[in-house]
Amino acid sequence: MWNIYIQGFRSFLQLEKSLSPHSIEAYLRDVHKLVQYFDIHEPKKSVTAVSLKDLEQFIIWINELGLEEQSQARIISGLKSFFKYLLLEDIISANPADLLQGPKLKRKLPDTLSVAEINLLLNVIDLSTPEGQRNRAIIEVLYGCGLRVSEAVNLQISNLHLDSDFILVRGKGNKERLTPIGSEAKKYLVLFRDTIRNHYNVVKGEEDFLFITSRGKRISRVMIFLTIKKYAIQAGIKKTISPHTFRHSFATHLIEGGADLRAVQEMLGHVSITTTEIYTHLDKDFLRSTLQQFHPRFK
Repeated sequence: MWNIYIQGFRSFLQLEKSLSPHSIEAYLRDVHKLVQYFDIHEPKKSVTAVSLKDLEQFIIWINELGLEEQSQARIISGLKSFFKYLLLEDIISANPADLLQGPKLKRKLPDTLSVAEINLLLNVIDLSTPEGQRNRAIIEVLYGCGLRVSEAVNLQISNLHLDSDFILVRGKGNKERLTPIGSEAKKYLVLFRDTIRNHYNVVKGEEDFLFITSRGKRISRVMIFLTIKKYAIQAGIKKTISPHTFRHSFATHLIEGGADLRAVQEMLGHVSITTTEIYTHLDKDFLRSTLQQFHPRFK
């Protein structure tokens, strides 16, 4: 039933609001994100049964996915327009989005990088040094696969399934997930593994960890944090960033590009924050195709 109302909303925006095709598609993407949320949490939820609490839980959920506050505010604006249309058409008797509040943008932390800023940062890395090769591989994996810094630190060589373009990641609570790896991240990862790392004398017990220092020890979270800070300064990026910034950017760029929220949820290794049920496992080909279609480093 949602599709009928969405098509009506499209006609309303086109004929009565005279919006451009680009603006119309932006509004419709916002509504489709809400539909995807209900497909996961309440598949039978009708458009007439949506409450303010439902919308608030949806906003909490997209925030959990890492979508930046500016994007959240735009989605809320789109939903307000949609439910206002439904009210005008007498499809609903009360507008659940009337009291829906967006994020306080004045408190926004600049923790998401644009694609251009990520390229600026990557371009300052000195690839003529072993450390530069390693750091490029780390940042490519953080951004290209959406890893937490702890997941990158603990990434093991035995868990690289590069023939099928996947890596096995151990996340919070030691939970494992398979996430796709794209051509750029794979290229720099293989380059470091095969031409730099194999020349290091690795400390006993650290043999399977991918990202190690020249002393043969697993790289630390602090070292990655300081390295990223250094590159940001060299690139002239004024934002306050950390390794987690690349994970947020991964999710934001995918969602902004129109990626399916369930696929992003799966790749981030999140569980629902509104239920105890883990999201349904998605087909690996679907996850890979989502990245290929929507992630900037896969194009």
